[in-house]
Amino acid sequence: MIYDVIILGAGPAGMTAAIYALRSNKKVLILEKETIGGQMSSSPLIENYPGYKGISGSKLANELYDQVINLGGELEIEEVLKITPGEIKTVTTDMGTHQAKTIIIATGAKYRRLGLEKEEEFIGNGISFCVACDGAFYKNKEVAIIGGGNSAVINALALSDICKKVYVIQNLSDLTAEATLSEKLKSKENVEITYNALVKELKGEDNLTGIIIKDENNKETELKLDGMFISIGLEAQNDFVKDEITLNSYGYIESNNDCETNQKGIYVAGDCRSKKIRQITTATADGSISAINAISYLNK
Repeated sequence: MIYDVIILGAGPAGMTAAIYALRSNKKVLILEKETIGGQMSSSPLIENYPGYKGISGSKLANELYDQVINLGGELEIEEVLKITPGEIKTVTTDMGTHQAKTIIIATGAKYRRLGLEKEEEFIGNGISFCVACDGAFYKNKEVAIIGGGNSAVINALALSDICKKVYVIQNLSDLTAEATLSEKLKSKENVEITYNALVKELKGEDNLTGIIIKDENNKETELKLDGMFISIGLEAQNDFVKDEITLNSYGYIESNNDCETNQKGIYVAGDCRSKKIRQITTATADGSISAINAISYLNK
């Protein structure tokens, strides 16, 4: 079978693209290697998505999925290994091959992890990545930010306005964020910065209750916490297309305002795309734009 559109990724960008394509009577296949909903599915509560005062990420993902399936979309759990451009595009997965007239890449980006025991278990249970999404849960509580770059310092500043105490754990001898941001953070009375230190252990049973950090002298300190935000960067999930699609120096896909890549009939949407702001709403916007342009391409 030759699909009209194959969408790589079942996050908010990919499923939004599918909804638009399906409503235009296109034959659509979504390929997802891990979790329906992507990063969104691990958030216990989303309060910045239009139409909902509050909704869990998993529930929002399920509602998007149901909408896709009810419209006649297909979804398979397969890992995409490569794509082959052409008038008819071929997608090679760990389960076989699929063909389509257009492709929308919506593979997202993954927050870098610390690589510690129980880390995955505690995500959504004390470990978060997005302050804009989850910061409000920690009002008047004690939290830690792991990292010292721009995103970590910006997150720490935001949390310092609502939290009782903010610990910043940096593995270098100083913050690497912009000087003005760093100085502003250092001036905050409720912020404590520890340099040359690494998180060695996560404490807690069902929820994170604290961390053990080790400094440059191998001294270990336990911090009692209500939550922890990991801010050590994102990893684009685009290695499988690096030989066919133009990526920037950070591994994100280059595209124009129409979400077009350098390959005709191949589009990109969501966090895997080179862009400044990565939120659920910007992912769904990309999904809409990429699908509308893919539909125009198909209708020529």
